[in-house]
Amino acid sequence: MRWALIAGAVLVGLIAVIVIIGALLPRDHVATMSARIVASPAAVWGTITTPAQFPSWRADVTSVELLPQTPTGPSWREHSRNGAITMVVALAEPPHRLIGRIADKNLPFGGEWEYRVESDGAAGSVVTITERGSVYNPLFRFVSRFIMGHTATIDTYLRALGRKFGSEPTPAVVAAGEPAHGV
Repeated sequence: MRWALIAGAVLVGLIAVIVIIGALLPRDHVATMSARIVASPAAVWGTITTPAQFPSWRADVTSVELLPQTPTGPSWREHSRNGAITMVVALAEPPHRLIGRIADKNLPFGGEWEYRVESDGAAGSVVTITERGSVYNPLFRFVSRFIMGHTATIDTYLRALGRKFGSEPTPAVVAAGEPAHGV
């Protein structure tokens, strides 16, 4: 019984330390990664702007629910094993720049992704994704910073995009850290 109490106290103490560290971390972050994709900018653009097709090439998306158009562009809800996230296009400059943002207000995180698609020779593109994110929950903030890393989701996305076009890209971190003036 005594060992169980000690183990419980240690666990509670560990969780408290993690939450305190998370609370001390900045809420906002910016992370940027790039990868060479073996496809033209037009082909990449068509892929990243067709949400209904996401489940066919993104293993993290089980289904997509198309939602009504917003004043800034299309919107959809991505479903995964972790739940659903509603996305909206905030800006589209075909075929080179896209900004998508999380529209849900009830999640422990939020923010936007900026996609830049640049030509890289006759049969290639360089895709750069910048995440400007906020993690509101201190426990999730700790996990995002020290366990997952702010670039994990971007890395997964770029690798899936490359596989969609028959190659295995090697995403590279361009920048990661806190924004100079908030998100």
